[in-house]
Amino acid sequence: MEETFGNLEFAGEGKIEQRRVNGRYSIVSRSYNLYSDVQRADDIVVVLPQAAGEKSFESEDRVQLVHPQIVAEDYKIGERGFTNYQLHVR
Repeated sequence: MEETFGNLEFAGEGKIEQRRVNGRYSIVSRSYNLYSDVQRADDIVVVLPQAAGEKSFESEDRVQLVHPQIVAEDYKIGERGFTNYQLHVR
C-alpha cells in the first residue's frame, strides 16, 4: 500500500450511497477523496461502510487506512486512458 500510494491526505468528501429500506433512506456507505504523493495524476477515493460512521478531517490531514482493498476503475477520454482507484476499508 505504501509503495503504491505513498502518503495519503484528505482532499474532501465524496458521495453518500443510500438505499430505501421500509420506505426510508438508509446510508450504506460514504466516500472520501484523497491526495497521494505517489499517484499524482489519478483520483483516489476511499469508501467506508456505514458501520464506520461519518469521518471529519481538515483539508490535507494525513490519513491512515485500516485493512484497505484496492479496486481500480479504468476509463478512456479520447485516446488517453485513466484510472480511478477506490480503497474499500472496514
